[in-house]
Parts: sequence; structure tokens; C-alpha cells
Amino acid sequence: MTAAAPATLVGCDFSSAPSRRKPIVLAFGHALQGRVVLDRLQMLQTLPEFGHWLAEPGSWLAGFDFPFGLPRELVEHLGWPREWLACIRHYCSLPREEIRAEFAAFCDARPAGGKFAHRKFDRLAGSSPSMKWVNPPVAWMLHAALPPLLAAGVDIPGLHEGDPTRVALEAYPGLVARELVGRRSYKNDDPAKHTPERLIARKDIVTALEAGRTRLQLRLKLTHAQRDALVEDASGDSLDAVLCMLQAAWAQRHGPPRYGLPDDLDPLEGWIVSA
Repeated sequence: MTAAAPATLVGCDFSSAPSRRKPIVLAFGHALQGRVVLDRLQMLQTLPEFGHWLAEPGSWLAGFDFPFGLPRELVEHLGWPREWLACIRHYCSLPREEIRAEFAAFCDARPAGGKFAHRKFDRLAGSSPSMKWVNPPVAWMLHAALPPLLAAGVDIPGLHEGDPTRVALEAYPGLVARELVGRRSYKNDDPAKHTPERLIARKDIVTALEAGRTRLQLRLKLTHAQRDALVEDASGDSLDAVLCMLQAAWAQRHGPPRYGLPDDLDPLEGWIVSA
């Protein structure tokens, strides 16, 4: 008999260099009668806080907004281990200066328009290549996030077996946001770019989520105060955490052991849940 999925849902908007100004944001919630209820938001200002939270006893199913793997093409080119755990441990053991040099050399040898290697689903999801070290620095997010994830012993479906009561999935909030507002920008960390247009886009996203107007077919339940908080956070970090929580809720519906991940996912690259 297959175990049930954990009841607590978590969405994580991650920062590889968290601070008071730019914390890691966790959104906690649960499913109730066809809706996903947002219970609370939690801010973590340091990477050790993130590691401590991961290691705490508990039961949850979480969507994390950082890559869980590197492109197979890149790994094979560099001669790194082709088994996921060995590859991640090797990658995370390297200093960032060395990684940057290796990745830059890889890109420099390739033609314009095809500098980066992509994972199989990147173009499908619209996600940045996990080897990008700037704009956004997702390579450093992977480098910072995977060691505490592994140290906590969590289960990573399709990639690494661990504690089935704490389940970690790769999520990507942009996948859901673009479905609702297209290419309209809804967030920016620069206060000078906190425009009325981005505010309206966040309002439109929240309204659509509450109405269940996404292919996830889930309705978000918020209090008035929570709605205001998501709209007013011009960085978009709180809203992104909630979008990741909704992707975790979609995975919860599909249940273990795959949580909606395709049977043919590459066990080195992984997959973004609901992509």
C-alpha cells in the first residue's frame, strides 16, 4: 500500500545570499475541500536558518524555486560524475570561482544564441539554464541549496531517496505566473522599478489564483491581510513562494511516489513539478 502524501504544503522562494532585505521566503499551507489555504509566510535571513528548518522534525511536501540538477550535456562535457548524487556532491565541493571559469569556457566555445546548455524541460517550462551564474544566478542557488537539502535527508522524487515524510520537489513560479499574465513583469528587487504596472500584474495574478484560473485547477484561499501582503510585496518573493506552494499542492494530488513527475525524466537533470 502506497503511503499518503504529507498534508502540509510548503513553497520556497530561495536566495543564495539571504539577508534581512532579501530573505528566503517560505509559504505554508494545506489543501481543504478543493482549495489551497495559505496558513502563513516565514522569512529566513541566513542559509543556516534554512538548513535548520529543513532538518527540523515534521512532515511536508515542498516546492523549491531553485534547480535540482545540471544539464546532462554540460556534465558529460566536463567529465563530471553522471550519477545525480555524485555529480551534486562534486559540484557543491568546488569553489564558485572554479565553477565560473569552467562554465564560461564552455559557453565561450559555443556559437551566439546557444551559449548555455539546457536541461530537457527548460524551454518547456521557460526556466533559466541551471548553469547560469548571472541574471538570475541559479547556478549559485543550486550550489547553496543542495547541501542542506541533502544533509537534511529529505526525499527528492526521481533523483534521491530519503525521508518520505519530507518531500522536496523543484518548482518554478514563473511557469504559473506566465500562464496568468504572459510576459508582463510583476516584480523587481529595485525600489526604483516598483511601478504601478507591476502592482497591477501582481493583483491580476492573485485574483486569478483565487478563482482557480490555472491549469493546476487549484483555488487559493487567502485572508484579506494575506492578499494585501502578496500584492504589496513589490519584490514578488512572497507571491513566488505561494506559487511554489500551489505547485506542491498539484503534486500532492498526484501523490507518491512520482508526485506527477514524468516516468521518463532524466535521473541526472530532474524535472520541474507540473511542467
